[in-house]
Amino acid sequence: MNNLDASLEKFKALMSQQLQRVEQIKSDTEWVDLSNKENIIIGVCWGDGIGESISNQAQRVMEYVLGNAIQKRKIEIRIIDGLTIENRVDHNKAIPDDVLAELRECDVILKGPTTTPQQGDPWPNIESANVAMRKELDLFACVRPVSVPEKNISWCFFRENTEGAYALGSQGFNVSDDLSVDFKIISEPGAERIIRMAFEYAKKNNKTRVTVVTKSNVIKTTDGRFSDVAKRIAKEYEQYGITCDEWYIDIMTAKLIDEARASEFQVFVLPNLYGDILTDEAGQIQGGVGTAGSANIGKRYAMFEAIHGSAPRMVKEGRAQYADPCSMIKAAAMLLQHIGYTEDAKKIEMALDITTQYEKKYVLTGRSNGASGEEFTNYVLDWVQRTDLVSEWERYTKQYVV
Repeated sequence: MNNLDASLEKFKALMSQQLQRVEQIKSDTEWVDLSNKENIIIGVCWGDGIGESISNQAQRVMEYVLGNAIQKRKIEIRIIDGLTIENRVDHNKAIPDDVLAELRECDVILKGPTTTPQQGDPWPNIESANVAMRKELDLFACVRPVSVPEKNISWCFFRENTEGAYALGSQGFNVSDDLSVDFKIISEPGAERIIRMAFEYAKKNNKTRVTVVTKSNVIKTTDGRFSDVAKRIAKEYEQYGITCDEWYIDIMTAKLIDEARASEFQVFVLPNLYGDILTDEAGQIQGGVGTAGSANIGKRYAMFEAIHGSAPRMVKEGRAQYADPCSMIKAAAMLLQHIGYTEDAKKIEMALDITTQYEKKYVLTGRSNGASGEEFTNYVLDWVQRTDLVSEWERYTKQYVV
């Protein structure tokens, strides 16, 4: 059966929504500065699957280092329930209205993994909670740092969050019994704000290279626009000694594991789907996706999370307590950095470096033959509390940095 007329009407409605979104991006120019805010509200969403288990551990670390600020009411931590797959399905929404209202009352959010239904699941086809949150709160920048000192790798990825292949990921449709269509969206202002953020990061952190990742040789219109915007913006930063190069996503996945080239890369900026792929690969290079945190930043809100999924199989097999909390703890450190608690963030990151890359007294395997998430978090907290943390971290890193 051919549904061409109905498909054209759907397409028209979707494009109308996107044109409105682009105008909103163009009109939204002000950033909220949390460093001057007297009381900062941190929302903690456990998510589902292993989300509650690893979020609890990250919350413990965060509450420890923020203890004084919490006592003085400079920081308030709120638990926000309702992002479980069961509750989202009950409301038939990626984020139920009451949960979204609670999120909007927060300044920053620490979010555990959430299950996204896929073809063949028993759940209905609701949108990813992550994608919905990024759109609703306009968290356009996904920032993911990766560090592997022994390989001289220090990367930072800037993944566009609200456009690309995921923007209309649940709104594709069947044109006929034999033809299905999905959409990829790239806008001029959407590309510009993420690319400019990457270059600004390079400028502020004395980086000299920004790598743009596309498939513009094949996907010429959308990826072509992203590439053109990057080339235009790059010219503004040549005066700061920053060079810009473009790589295609397929060869870029290979170059991340090319030991002769990997350490040459510094800052990456890329559309949504490519960013999802490369940052998982980079997380695995760092020591596993469980070791990498993620910042989702907008002009008003920011959300910090693990980069991996909810691992329902671990829950089904009774192994949730052995899930690796490092990604969530890393996300908590990134949150602290964002709200101005830089020294506390550094302590957590140093402790994670020592416990995951150097000393390794406790090892996480995801099973009972390794440490539990609670045991490992206690190990991290032991290091956070040590007065010789900085000197020990420096001693360890000097042994490995090339």
